[in-house]
Amino acid sequence: MFEALNLSCVRDERTLFSGLSFTLEPGEMVQVEGQNGAGKTSLLRILAGLSSPDVGEVRWQGESTRRQRDVFHRQLVYLGHQPGIKTVLTAYENLAFYQSVDGKINADAIYQALEHVGLLGYEEVTVAQMSAGQQRRVALARLWLSRAPLWILDEPLTAIDVQGVAALMDLFEQHVSRGGMLLLTTHQDLQGVNRDVRKIRLTSVSHVD
Repeated sequence: MFEALNLSCVRDERTLFSGLSFTLEPGEMVQVEGQNGAGKTSLLRILAGLSSPDVGEVRWQGESTRRQRDVFHRQLVYLGHQPGIKTVLTAYENLAFYQSVDGKINADAIYQALEHVGLLGYEEVTVAQMSAGQQRRVALARLWLSRAPLWILDEPLTAIDVQGVAALMDLFEQHVSRGGMLLLTTHQDLQGVNRDVRKIRLTSVSHVD
């Protein structure tokens, strides 16, 4: 189980959210909502262990993520506003590097992942030569290769065409159906998801539906 306990975040002397608590269990999908500047990205970075809350704690399997950082990060896929890929490598090399962390490289799986994000034929193109949208799709392709149970995704549907969004919705559904956990922000409706999506709305008094 993934837990946020009494989280508060202050930026530039402004409280973005305070006293925020919720849990995320296997098979659940949670969408974080809020206006621009409400603190959605700040919350996701705190949950992923990339920044610290001003108050509160994040726990994975009952233990603080700060005390088991390496263990937690092996169980996590985080996708932020930056794609988090190496621009000097090709699309294929980036995915092979990512896959090698968990063990053996599976070339067929990499090509399939690139096909899912509409980049088949770009596997040998250096990421630096790609558009911002293509770079983001290389980052998204990691999801098809991931064995991590917890996905934290910041606006994963941005700059993705209708076909790509449908493929991601199907992947999200598969992930949570297998017992995975998904927490994401998006301005788009989650169409095609055949389950209830719990929502966290960040306002002056944040709460969970």
